[in-house]
Amino acid sequence: MFTLTDNVILPATITGSWPRPRWFDVSMWGKPLDTCMLDVRWREKFQDALAVVVNEQERAGLDIISHGDFHCDEDMAGRSWHHYPLQRWAGLEGDHPQSDATRSEWLRYPPGTLLNEIYTAWRWPRVVGKIEHCPLDYAKIWRMCQAKARKPVRFGTCASQVMGLFLDIRTDRYKDKREVVWDMAVAMNKELLDLRDAGCRCIQIEEPCFHFMANTLGAEHEEVKFLVEAFNREVDGLDDVEIWIHTCWGNPNMQRVMEDTSYAASVELYLNEAKGDVWTVEMKDRNFKDIELLARVKDSGKKIAVGAVSHRSLQADRPEDVARAIRAALQHIPPEKLVVSTDCGFGRQGCNREIAFYKAASIAQGCNIVRKELGFETTHIPAADPILQTDIVPPAE
Repeated sequence: MFTLTDNVILPATITGSWPRPRWFDVSMWGKPLDTCMLDVRWREKFQDALAVVVNEQERAGLDIISHGDFHCDEDMAGRSWHHYPLQRWAGLEGDHPQSDATRSEWLRYPPGTLLNEIYTAWRWPRVVGKIEHCPLDYAKIWRMCQAKARKPVRFGTCASQVMGLFLDIRTDRYKDKREVVWDMAVAMNKELLDLRDAGCRCIQIEEPCFHFMANTLGAEHEEVKFLVEAFNREVDGLDDVEIWIHTCWGNPNMQRVMEDTSYAASVELYLNEAKGDVWTVEMKDRNFKDIELLARVKDSGKKIAVGAVSHRSLQADRPEDVARAIRAALQHIPPEKLVVSTDCGFGRQGCNREIAFYKAASIAQGCNIVRKELGFETTHIPAADPILQTDIVPPAE
């Protein structure tokens, strides 16, 4: 069900996370949101930070706003993106290095590399009992963010199954990771239904593992089919919500975590088997490899959000660069089925706010360039308005 992108040509957005203001130097570290909100300093900083992330995206001219993942702790390489639910659900306990026996082959990197530093430093709870839902307060975070915004706010969260990659089972309650993933999908579903009931009509599930696993095992492998089923359980009952499925190839501290980044093995899974409305794909950083495969969206009920700027590059894209990326996508995707976004988020120990802002502003301006070429109405972009610049060059004397 299209709620935010219905009848919008080339909606401009970003994937999710946004760089924190330097003064937003507090984190939740596993405490409930309501407990943190009792601390007047934390409450003020969090509310002000949400106002900032909304303002910056609206000033950049984006059509759909992200909450910036500001509820996630400012920890190493964005671990809290996975960790926020794990710290709060029942059945999980402690903070431990993952054992070598259960570490995924994908996540083994040689000493002396940044990815080795990240994945050996991260700590995880262990599964010690039945995993059950405890409140994550997504509805309250969305409500506080949407209250500050004139544009619609899409709420994003880590997919349950990607969290399962890091968990060691220390209980007889579970015989394998599949049971763990399924119970996490059920727990997350309850949180998403609460978010829907609060009024949120666009939810993004980030990084289900089909594309990773299909490249490793093949699209027909029983493990891949299970993950599709688990994802569909996670979003069950959200038929009146626009569901976005975000996929990229890693973003801890802006790093790509995989060498094989082809979507060829998973395109049918995302377009035709996974429940959802908008599939977001990393394209700019991959030089638009596989873009021709996305022509299959014409025969599906989904739209495609194409990454037109990279979250890994510190060069602020120009509007003309984004317009070229959009034109390349339009060779395969009809304009009514195309959303323009980033490859992934700008936070998680990523780039600075100024670079993120001007990359976002270039997305909006690039969309306007192509909208005008196609004969569609353009939108106002405060960041590009000559009379709204921070400094105005005086006329020649």
